[in-house]
Amino acid sequence: MRSPAGPKSDRRGESGFTLLETVCVIAILATLAAIVIPALPRGTSRARLESYAIEAAALLKADHDAAIRRSTQIVTQVNAASRYIRSGATDRVVNIPSDVDFDALLAARCDKYPARSTIHFFASGMSCGGVIALTRLGFGYQIRVNWLTGGVEIVALNPA
Repeated sequence: MRSPAGPKSDRRGESGFTLLETVCVIAILATLAAIVIPALPRGTSRARLESYAIEAAALLKADHDAAIRRSTQIVTQVNAASRYIRSGATDRVVNIPSDVDFDALLAARCDKYPARSTIHFFASGMSCGGVIALTRLGFGYQIRVNWLTGGVEIVALNPA
């Protein structure tokens, strides 16, 4: 006698996923992650910001020392608009990334000539001086060049 529900071949579909389907989904997600993760914007960290300040200060100190050693004037270019600092002694360049705020307060005139976007270091050890500020998200550093001594120092802003 047959049951009223019919033969047992009536399966309601198997619930769950097969191993092959699961592996395919994981492979697709891994491929998407490999494409998307490198494209995510990564901001400059505090440590990297500090390294930019140290690198800029080292460049300025090297130009100061070169001016004294060579007994000549060395001119360092500081271009906040183009986001770089270029050594007048070695042509070495420190490029500052776009997510870092880059400001420079420099002398308008130096040694009877317009200075605007430069710091002049003299054979006597003096300079035109200036302040370069590198900040990001309320934290940053100032690189200060003393006009009288030509000395370079880094000062932390808003230390945490």
